[in-house]
Amino acid sequence: MFTGIVEEIGEVVAVNKGTESMRLSVRGPIATSDATLGCSIAVDGVCLTAVELDGDVFTADVMAETLRMTMLGDLQTGDKVNLERAMAANARLGGHIVAGHVEALGEIVKRSPGEDWELFEISADADFLRYLVPKGSVTVMGVSLTVVDVLESSFTISLIPATLSDTILGSSPVGTKVNLEADMIGKYIVTYLERMNEGK
Repeated sequence: MFTGIVEEIGEVVAVNKGTESMRLSVRGPIATSDATLGCSIAVDGVCLTAVELDGDVFTADVMAETLRMTMLGDLQTGDKVNLERAMAANARLGGHIVAGHVEALGEIVKRSPGEDWELFEISADADFLRYLVPKGSVTVMGVSLTVVDVLESSFTISLIPATLSDTILGSSPVGTKVNLEADMIGKYIVTYLERMNEGK
């Protein structure tokens, strides 16, 4: 489990693609500082398992389903990524409960600078938007954020300067595809209510 509080911006150092899978190597001094083989590290919001460790570089295998559901397949050597280690049981939950299981892709369609923030509008399909509520939580590229508003085919989030500088979202232009994960608790509630209604 993760919190959506990005700990550092890592760098992709190697991408080895197969026909239906990929091996990804990422440099992250903080992410690897206490890493062990088999530990979980979130890369742009995707929970990956470290299968190799070499100094401050970890390597993970990315399977076909993950490539289909996320933007990891587009990564190239030199790209920057958001990194977060799995949450310790005694740690503060600074963001919200994040599984690292990306369920949809979105696209940044607008960036509107404010006085001390920047409003992002992100398009998403209806199946994902139904899990969002204003002032609820959403994960974008592994970053825990508060939903400002839910529109017909998009939603908005407001990013403070620290988020813009400490994550890759600050350097992501309009047109960038992003990994999305809805709030787990909200998703279970919606699914439960839908199944209850189907049973009536």
